[in-house]
This record gives sequence, structure tokens and C-alpha cells, in this order.
Amino acid sequence: MQGQFLIIGSASVIALIIVVVILHIVRKAELKYYRDKVKNLEIQRNMVASTPVLVELSKVEPIIKNDKMEEKYNKWQEKFEDIKTRRLTVIDDMLIDLDIYVDKRDYKSCGYRIAKTEIEIYKVREAAEHLLDEIKDITLSEEKYRSIVTKLKTKYRQLNKEYQDHKELYDYMQEAIELQLENIEKRFLDFEKVMEENEYSEVVNICKALDTMIEHMDIIITEMPDILLMANKILPNRMKEVELTNKEMIQEGYVLDYLNIDYNIEESKKNIEKIMDKVKVLNLEGSMFDLKTMLEYYDSLFVDFEKERLSRKVYEETVEDFYKRLEKTNTLVQDVYNQLDDIKNMYDLNDEDLDIIDEVNKTLVVINDDYRKMIAKDESKSSPYSKLNEEVDNLSNRLTIMEDDFDKALKSLGNMYDDEVRAREQLEEIEGFLKTCKTQIRSYKLPIITDNYFVQLNEANEAIGEVIKELSKKPIEIKILNTRVDTARDLVLKLYNTTLDMVKTATLAEKVIVYGNRYRNKYNDVDKELSDAEKMFYKGNYKDALDISIKATSKVDEKIYRKLMGVYEK
Repeated sequence: MQGQFLIIGSASVIALIIVVVILHIVRKAELKYYRDKVKNLEIQRNMVASTPVLVELSKVEPIIKNDKMEEKYNKWQEKFEDIKTRRLTVIDDMLIDLDIYVDKRDYKSCGYRIAKTEIEIYKVREAAEHLLDEIKDITLSEEKYRSIVTKLKTKYRQLNKEYQDHKELYDYMQEAIELQLENIEKRFLDFEKVMEENEYSEVVNICKALDTMIEHMDIIITEMPDILLMANKILPNRMKEVELTNKEMIQEGYVLDYLNIDYNIEESKKNIEKIMDKVKVLNLEGSMFDLKTMLEYYDSLFVDFEKERLSRKVYEETVEDFYKRLEKTNTLVQDVYNQLDDIKNMYDLNDEDLDIIDEVNKTLVVINDDYRKMIAKDESKSSPYSKLNEEVDNLSNRLTIMEDDFDKALKSLGNMYDDEVRAREQLEEIEGFLKTCKTQIRSYKLPIITDNYFVQLNEANEAIGEVIKELSKKPIEIKILNTRVDTARDLVLKLYNTTLDMVKTATLAEKVIVYGNRYRNKYNDVDKELSDAEKMFYKGNYKDALDISIKATSKVDEKIYRKLMGVYEK
């Protein structure tokens, strides 16, 4: 029991020691963290204090040559003195307080004061850097602006050389350009003057002015020769070519009013004058673009001229072909339309067929009228060939559609005529079959002709009579006629098959009976059955007669059936 208490006590002591050690480590780490934060703030404070404002101010002293510069210098000194003596002192006091709170381990207060100190250092650093930038703006101005002006002088010399080398290209604009070049040179002299007097605020304006003037001069030197060439030579020559071509084509019969060439030439001349007025004062803004736009317009006119020439050639070929098609269609439609009453009397036309023919005729009248109007435009020279070409294409398309509709109507009429011709031809064939049936019946001396033959014969004769009746009608109803022909053909074929079957069966029965007579004396049963077959034959029951005679004969001649099949097939 004592051993257990001893173990528990030892464990408790060890745990307590561990807790104490951990707390010590944590406090030590926390102390180090805040001391490092304070140390970092001190470093930042020292960096602000070491800002080289005094060094830059010392550079300003030698270049003070006017009251304005001296006033700036004094203000900068006051600002720096305020930073150094007042604001940095405040930060020093804040850092001392932080050291005290850290030593006291009052970390709650430390956190707030550290943040406040950081903000104050940030504000002072911004103020010091802004002050340094203002001073450097002056101390570095000479070097900076001289570098800028040196580059501008280099560019100016290149432009001046370019101008001098090609002076003749600038024609009557030389005086204005040279005056502008003199203005640029005066600006360079102004720059040197203000630099000597350290008036750096003026230096900025002069540098900007030089940059703008040289940039403008670059555009003038580069674009001016092309503008003068375009405005004084290329465009006037192109307008003359257009005027000449326009007159020649009008004399050749072309209609070009829609191009408004005369008006556009006058407007172009006015625009060129306005552009040249701007160019005289060295204002080239938009000039090259406007001149190029005009040149593109006149170039496009030659495309329009060529289009008109091609359209005329195509039109003259197309209109001739169209006229031939139209005349052929007119003749064909007129023929059909003139015979329409006769066709109505001949065939039972439906409303759809008649409507198509009427619509075709109306459409054709409109097409003919539009064609005459188009020809009138051509003869009066009131429409360009490009438009006429479009019109004849449109008329051709409309005529094609109308021809398709007319073909449908003709096809319908043609089918009716074909059906009538086919019906008459089939009537002859049907009557020929009927005649064949009668001939076959008469050619064989049958003892009795069966009733079904006469029934089918009457039906066939009545059907043929109906066909003849339909063909004699005016107008013919094609659908009914086709039905009558089909019915008559079916009935006559049925009669033909009946006749053929009856004649063949009777013939075979007679042949088998005759063939079997040779066995009558030898075989009583054959004799008896053949006698029964004869009775059936004379009663007109040919199929039973054939069956009985084959059965009787087969008793003495097994090959009789095969022989009969050969005869039947022949």
C-alpha cells in the first residue's frame, strides 16, 4: 500500500516539474517575440531617420537662382525639421514605453501599443519619402530633362535631314514647313534658357511642347509628299480617266446615270480643296484617309464600268434565247388554250387541270407584258444593262416555273389521250380473244357445251359492250373507261381459259376412251368403266369422263397417265 502511495507521489512531482518547465519556456518565447517586435520597430525608425533628405537638400543649395526656388527650399527644410525633431521624437517615446511594458510582461498593452507605433512609423516614412521625391524632382531634373531633350534633338535632326534631302517633294509647302522647323529650334533655345535659370516648372512644359511639335513634324515630313501627290496629280488624273470613260460608254449606249459620276466628281473637287486648305496650315488629320477613300471610290468605278460591259454582252445573248423560249411557249400554250373546248368535249377534265391551264395562261400574259416593258427600257436607254440582266434572269426563272406547271397539265392531258388509245387497242385484243373462244368451240364437235360457258360468254359480251359505250361518250370519263376495259379483259380471259380447259378436257377424254376400246374384249371391268365414261362424255361431263377413262385404262396400261400429260402439255 505504501509502495503505491510512493509511486503516485513521485508521478505527481514529475508532472509538476514538467508543467513548470513548459510554462517557463512559453514565457521566455513570448518575451523574445515581443522584444523582437520592438527591435524591428526600432530598425524601421532608424531607416526613416537615415533617409538622405539632407544630402538631396545640399544639392539644391547651389542651384537656387530665384525666389521661387528659395521658397521651395525653405519649405522642404521645415518639413524635414518637423520629421526629425518632433515626429521621430514621438516615436522614440513610444518605443521607450514599449520596452517598459515588455519588461513588465504586460503583453496585452504591448499588442495595442505596437500596432499604434507601426502606424506612426508608416506615416513618418511616407512623409519622408514624399519629401525626398519632391527634392529629387529638382536635383535630378537637369539630368533627366537634358536626356529627354537630347533624344528629341536627335529625332529632329533626322526629320530635318529627311526634309532637306527631299525638299522638292514638298512643293509650295516648303515655307510653312521651314517656319515650323524654326519654331522647334526656338523651343530648344528656350529650354537652354530656363535650364540656366533653374525654372524647372517651365522645363516640363517646354519638353512636352517639343515632343508634340516634333511628333507632328514627323507626320508632316512622312505624309506630306504622298498627300500632295495624291491631291494634285493622282486623284485629278483618275477623275479625268473616269470622266472620259463615262462619256465614251454613254456614247456607246450605256446607261450610267445611277453612278452619279458628274456629281461625285464635283464633290470630290470640293473635298480636295478643303483638304488642301487644312494642309496649308499643316493640319493633316484625316487627310490621307479621305484622299485614299476617294481614290478607292474612283477605282471601284472602273469595276462598275467593266460590270456594265459584261452585263451588256450577257444580256444581249440571254434576251435572244429568252425571246425564242417565250415565243415557243406562247405558241404551245395558245394552241392548247384554243383547243381547250375540244379537249373538254373529248375528256372529262377535273377542276384542278382546268385551273392549272388558266393560271398558266394568266402567268404567261404577265411575263409577256414584263418582257415588253424590259425591251422598252432597253430601247429607250433608261436602264443600265446590269439591271436589265437581272430582269431577264428573273423573267427566265418565272418562265421556267410556268413551263413546269404547264408540263404537268400537258402530262395530265397526254395521259388521258394515252388511256383512250390504249383502251381502243385493248378492245381489239379483247374482241380477238372472244373470237378465238368462239372459233375453238366451233372447231371441236362437242356433244354438249356447258352452261357456264354461255354465262361467261354473255358476261364478256356485256362488258365489251360497256367499253364500246364509254368510248362513244363525249366527253370520255377516263377513270370509268379504264375500269370497263379492265373488267372486259378479265371476263374474256376467264371465258378463254374456260373454253380452252373444256376443249382440252373433252379432247383428252375422247382420246382415252378410243385408246381403251382395244382392251374391252379382254377385260370386262375395263369395258364397263369405259361405257360409263362414254355416258358422261355425251352428257357433257368431260372431266368425269376423263377421270373414269384414265382409271379404267390404267389397269392394263400404267403409262397412260404419263402419255396423256405429254399430250396435254403440247
